[in-house]
Amino acid sequence: MAIEESDKHRMSSALISWYDKNKRTMPWRGVLEPYLIWVSEVMLQQTQVDTVEAYYNRFIGRFPTVQDLAAASQGEVMKAWEGLGYYARARRLHRAAQIVVKEFDGKIPGDYESFLSLPGVGRYTAGAVMSIAFGRRVPVLDGNVIRLLSRIFHITDDVTRDSTRKHLWSLVESILPDERIEDFNQALMELGALVCRPKNPSCPSCPLSDLCEANRLSLQTDLPVKRPKKPLPHLDVTAGVIYKDEKFLITLRPPKGLLGGLWEFPGGKKEQGERLEDCLKREIKEELGIEIEVCEPIVRVKHAYTHFRITLHVYRCRYVLGRVKPVACDDFRWISKDELDGFAFPAADRKVIDCLKQQGKEG
Repeated sequence: MAIEESDKHRMSSALISWYDKNKRTMPWRGVLEPYLIWVSEVMLQQTQVDTVEAYYNRFIGRFPTVQDLAAASQGEVMKAWEGLGYYARARRLHRAAQIVVKEFDGKIPGDYESFLSLPGVGRYTAGAVMSIAFGRRVPVLDGNVIRLLSRIFHITDDVTRDSTRKHLWSLVESILPDERIEDFNQALMELGALVCRPKNPSCPSCPLSDLCEANRLSLQTDLPVKRPKKPLPHLDVTAGVIYKDEKFLITLRPPKGLLGGLWEFPGGKKEQGERLEDCLKREIKEELGIEIEVCEPIVRVKHAYTHFRITLHVYRCRYVLGRVKPVACDDFRWISKDELDGFAFPAADRKVIDCLKQQGKEG
């Protein structure tokens, strides 16, 4: 759908005027340092603003410059990111910072294609950082903007399809103004977050309501169109707090894949028809080469990931025999309960740690 120049001007003027009056205060807003904007945009991927703020302040306090981030170990980076989820973001950001220091003399490249070449940087992140930090005339397209455009322009195609995404990118590029690009792009995202919400959009307070086809046709809640989500598969997973004297065993997941670079209590997925206790013994033998005695259950944790759900069955165990061989992990440690907070764990394992600490207080 083409947009008239007069409507394009009305849209940008109304949108920026609304943004000037209604934008939220955020720790990364109003700053010009590209590194700070970049970190915020990576954190905001698939994560709400309210959740990100505390993590952002902690992360920047620990790594105030790209040089500080590049010089840190992966363990330090993962610990600072702990609890924010989608940990591949942290690993890629760390690797990208090292490349910036090594290949770009420690300066975030202001060229779109150069920045886009960094690990973890996609079209959205490149557009956001280039427009906000450098004022480049490039578009952004996140979930908020997709919803906003779908309603304004009455787009009834499935927005999860590549062809529709391509059309939306062209559309948002076509409405870019000639000035205040950084504010226009942020205004699009802010309007989607605050006014053009997924449910109960506040159309009377929207500065673009007179240009919105969905508003005119009363189809706001029908858009955007997405294919139905499939039910998430469920897995039963075991884990052991394996004691040897006064210490217990933790293992480091490989750097790639789900939860890569995080520490965990070892275990694995239960096979069809297998008893939980037998599963745990088998997994520990296969992955670490040691034999254990499975004792009493400690806690059962339910957790959902993007593509599946798990029930984590955690048992207190006793080391019996063998020398630990990290077959399926990158490293291992025998640690005391007091050392737990020095390692980065996934959210499900953190719940186990909370349980262990509570048991310690009760004991």
